[in-house]
Amino acid sequence: MTDSWVRPLVEAIHSCPTQAVIYLAGGASQALSWLTSVPGASNTLLEAVVPYSRTSMIQLLGKVPAQFTSGQTAEEMALLAYNRALKLSRPGSQVLGVGFTGSLATSYPKRGDHRFHLSTRTSDRLWVSTVILSKGLRNREQEEKVASHILLKAIANACKVSGIFDSELTESEVPDECEKYFDEEQELEQLISGQICFKVYTFSSEAHSSDKERRIILPGSFNPLHEGHLKLLEVATSIVGDGYPCFEISAINADKPPLTVSQIKERVKQFEKVGKTVIVSNQPYFYKKAELFPGSAFVIGADTATRIINPKYYAGDYKKMVEILAGCKSTGTIFLVGGRNVDGAFKVLEDFDIPEELRDMFISIPADHFRMDISSTEIRKTQGM
Repeated sequence: MTDSWVRPLVEAIHSCPTQAVIYLAGGASQALSWLTSVPGASNTLLEAVVPYSRTSMIQLLGKVPAQFTSGQTAEEMALLAYNRALKLSRPGSQVLGVGFTGSLATSYPKRGDHRFHLSTRTSDRLWVSTVILSKGLRNREQEEKVASHILLKAIANACKVSGIFDSELTESEVPDECEKYFDEEQELEQLISGQICFKVYTFSSEAHSSDKERRIILPGSFNPLHEGHLKLLEVATSIVGDGYPCFEISAINADKPPLTVSQIKERVKQFEKVGKTVIVSNQPYFYKKAELFPGSAFVIGADTATRIINPKYYAGDYKKMVEILAGCKSTGTIFLVGGRNVDGAFKVLEDFDIPEELRDMFISIPADHFRMDISSTEIRKTQGM
């Protein structure tokens, strides 16, 4: 590190709670070197990907961009990185997605500008910047250094870290910056539309200090949340032993219209009152939830277990069901199954025929550990809802 201010800034980034995924194309690779060469990089960096070739970039974006080097492409890379960071981060962590794409000096003269575009995305902020460099002023190594400096500063700003910074830009090289902030309603609208994959409400104090990577997730509609839900997750957590307990609501339902923003906010308030973390996602299917939350333990009732292993929900194809669930198993997904009333009779896991190759995915919650026949549906009926 040739600049004295770089190391202190990287140390400050590593000391903050933000975890990041970084996608770089066409420059700024020195920033990765600085981030990884200072102790504590694992506190910050979840993943770094360099999609350098045209094909690699197309695969990352899932399309051919209008321009490979543009502010729009950097913004899309940052959003993809943000969603990836959500999936990889520790429960309750603040996450950051970073996108960079550049066209810097190379081995032959370029007709266009020497420029780069970078973007950062957090839960409530999108920032995009374009820098056009003075052509012929610097060689490739020098342009790379400038781009890396500015990228590092952008990461620090997104992490709300301050420090001494020297961009080495000239007076004529003025960054063109755009910044947008999102409120809770806008973020939930982005979730419903599929722009972001989930939002975490960390109402539990444990979320801020937890280093547990496995989530213990109790999914449901929670309309309303009741004591049975709280007790079930508590018992499941004691069985799993090591993990971070949380609830999950899907804004998208396979058989009903999506929840509205106001409905989501109302249901989330219930968890704030009891101090429990809740995740709002947009995936109603468990095999998709397993992709969102790899390695998680899902807490379900026997009624849900019957649907998970019913070929009816896999286009009537038994082999397809086994294949999909085996894919979930490969990510470390397990299901803890509590007893529930099914068709008028109390059923537990042992009452169902689980395919042999999937049996170790399903763990029974003994009835003497947990049994509560009350349901949200019954509560709504008694309350005239």
